[in-house]
Amino acid sequence: MNAQPTPVRDLRPAMFVLLALTGAAGACQSKPAAPPVPADAWAVVNGRAITPDEVDKAYRRNLQGAPPSSEEETASAKLEVLDQLIVQDLLLAKARELKIEVPDTELDAAYLEARKDIPDETFKQELARRNLTAADMREGLRRDMLVQKLFEREVTSKVTVTDQEITAFFEANRGQFNRTEDAYRVAQIVITPVREARITNRTGSDATTPEEAAAKSRMVMDRLKAGAQFSDVAADFSEDPDSAARGGDLGFVPVSSLQRLPPQLRDAVVKGTPGSARLLAGGGAYTVVLVLAKDAAGQKDLSMPAVKDAISQGLRSRREQLLRAALLGAVRNDAVVVNLIAKRLVESKGQMPSVAPAAAGTK
Repeated sequence: MNAQPTPVRDLRPAMFVLLALTGAAGACQSKPAAPPVPADAWAVVNGRAITPDEVDKAYRRNLQGAPPSSEEETASAKLEVLDQLIVQDLLLAKARELKIEVPDTELDAAYLEARKDIPDETFKQELARRNLTAADMREGLRRDMLVQKLFEREVTSKVTVTDQEITAFFEANRGQFNRTEDAYRVAQIVITPVREARITNRTGSDATTPEEAAAKSRMVMDRLKAGAQFSDVAADFSEDPDSAARGGDLGFVPVSSLQRLPPQLRDAVVKGTPGSARLLAGGGAYTVVLVLAKDAAGQKDLSMPAVKDAISQGLRSRREQLLRAALLGAVRNDAVVVNLIAKRLVESKGQMPSVAPAAAGTK
């Protein structure tokens, strides 16, 4: 099961974060008057070019702290941003197809909320540091809101859980609700500084250096602070092969098992506030810990609201993840994407080209 915490509503970090998205949407359709592909394009998505300037702006929106120290690390980070832009471009195409829009009044309200309590001078300094404009921030926010609306309409609003299904789950898993000792329901997002042998998250994300791990941990926390659901972020980015597919859910962990954990991790659970994510660091790796609930010892039954709610939330979460994956797979089928810069890097054996790759036609 995958109970969902109440999202943090502070939208300020969203002003400087590119929302990580998974999957792809849109369909390729032949258009007789497709615009020419610029010579410096980094990718072509259903005939539309993604330019180096778009990638660089998104990279600067996402940048936290000091930039990477080497050209290779910067190039790797920008390739990841490009992948996110490709996916986002396809999702926006699906939103246009469904006539999903963000009214100016709604965008204005979200923009003001994101800037709430940020002094004007501080905001201007941060924009200058990133070499961005307020218009760049508004456009990034608009795109994020469109994609969020798309998933709310096509996934969240279509998932239902009945009382009969809740009862059936309880009867089939009655043993899970008989606690011999107090337990904490915990979820996690794991980020390591080494290449993983097996990646099961939905985006294929894998930090391979201490610098990439640090940047990824900041990105993950920013997304959580911006209101993204923990289970979605875990499913997209966690590097733990066992829990990523479950949205990071570890289930109920007995107190006796917690006592065997490192003190920092144990205290994050035992002393943590349910619904609040905490970032732990050690040895170049990072773990984001979320306490979903505490459950006292004893037999539980469906007369207890907490039991019924936990089952309902878990079933809903699993179905939302399944429907989301199915939707993304369906709309991805006819998409035509050419990652030009990745092709050039392969051809140059990892050497970042000094000039933009030549344009290539889509298939």
